[in-house]
Amino acid sequence: MTVLLDPDQLRTFVAIAETGSFTRAAEVVHKTQSAVSMQMKRLEDRVGRPIFTRDGRASRLTEDGERLLDYARRIVKLNLEAIGSFTDTALSGRVCLGVPDDYADRYLPDIMARFWRTHPSVELTVLCEPSSDLVQRIATGAVDIAIITATEITARNAHVIRRERLLWVSSARHAIHLETPVPLALGRPTCQWRDIAVARLAAAGRPHRILYTSPNSGAVAAAVLAGLAVSVFPESALRPGMRVLGTADGYPPLPPCDIGLLRNRHEPSPLADALAQHVIQGLDNLNEAEAAQ
Repeated sequence: MTVLLDPDQLRTFVAIAETGSFTRAAEVVHKTQSAVSMQMKRLEDRVGRPIFTRDGRASRLTEDGERLLDYARRIVKLNLEAIGSFTDTALSGRVCLGVPDDYADRYLPDIMARFWRTHPSVELTVLCEPSSDLVQRIATGAVDIAIITATEITARNAHVIRRERLLWVSSARHAIHLETPVPLALGRPTCQWRDIAVARLAAAGRPHRILYTSPNSGAVAAAVLAGLAVSVFPESALRPGMRVLGTADGYPPLPPCDIGLLRNRHEPSPLADALAQHVIQGLDNLNEAEAAQ
């Protein structure tokens, strides 16, 4: 008898392939990590081939796993389209999400994959700009929802959904953090993290100078990784090759970084509501912390 593949197992399999992690995939499909592992064991039993192989601490797809991935994506997509065709409330149209590039690399893949799975007929536009610019975009209606760094100014209308550590970082391969004055790579003069970094170093009596300025976190990260400067990054934006600095290195503690969600209140729409829910589900760690307590 022909054994049929389980679409729910395939959805989890695709999530693992897209996020690169069993742990992150568990968050995407709203399952525990043990449930995800059990699903993959059953999927391997169904296809009769190993689809994952160990690579150090990580797992990667085998050749059979790569072959299955193409089928899995098509099956999941067709499944969603079939359900959507019988649902009168299926959403379609365009929606625009704004996000600073500080958070784009870490959060966008999960948000986009999660949103596409449930709303395959929607066209999602993503705009990457600094938080202060996105606040203006929301005010003019150019963006439907925006993920921003919540400050005393921007948080007035933002729903804070995540709190992370703000960290001093330097290159793991260089000792630039030992120099006096400390060379800094920071955002433009309106950046709150820039103000915080300068103020904390001044209060600690640590001589410093701003060597590089850019509104783009990738450019700032490049200066750090090249061993040219020290900077501040939220925990989610840390990159391989960065070293986190602390009080033992002579760098004062920094306040936490709050991430908020802003919505266009002038032109609310079901699409924006649906996207907002996916963002909240993907980023919310405040409720998790409360539940743990």
